[in-house]
Amino acid sequence: MPMNLPNKLTLLRVAMIPFFVVFMLTDLGGEAGKYVALAIFAAASLTDMLDGKIARKYHLVTNFGKFMDPLADKLLVCSALICLTAQGRLAAWIVIVIISREFIISGFRLIAADNGIVIAASYWGKFKTVFQMVMIIVLILDIGEGAWLLEQLLIYLALILTVISLADYMVKNRQVLKEQE
Repeated sequence: MPMNLPNKLTLLRVAMIPFFVVFMLTDLGGEAGKYVALAIFAAASLTDMLDGKIARKYHLVTNFGKFMDPLADKLLVCSALICLTAQGRLAAWIVIVIISREFIISGFRLIAADNGIVIAASYWGKFKTVFQMVMIIVLILDIGEGAWLLEQLLIYLALILTVISLADYMVKNRQVLKEQE
């Protein structure tokens, strides 16, 4: 069975991650390296939005896409957060909170799937992802002293939305954790 366009875009996003990491953590590209990393991250982020829109519009939703799309998103965002921590741009505890949320929700979805329950992405989860991506873009740009307040605002908004989206998933789907009779 040939792979459809949304799934190809998802795989492209995954394939872009190592290149993003190389430009984030090495001097490859010199002064332009951060802009190359930014362009790769932005392009990968756009494929996240695009693959879902195409899949829904043209009825190309597949089990592969349902599995790989959120995984590709998590790999991209977590790679960026870890790179920013390595550069001293983001506190490790914040990254731990954000990545922990992703593990908790992924585990929650696995338990739900095992019980025949599909947990769709929530408004809070989508909002959280957008803020995380904007935060990452601003931190990669590293505009300088004048942007410190904006950076801090985006970091803490992304962190707060991360916690709110976790609480939202847990409350709305608490039946997933109840013992099966």
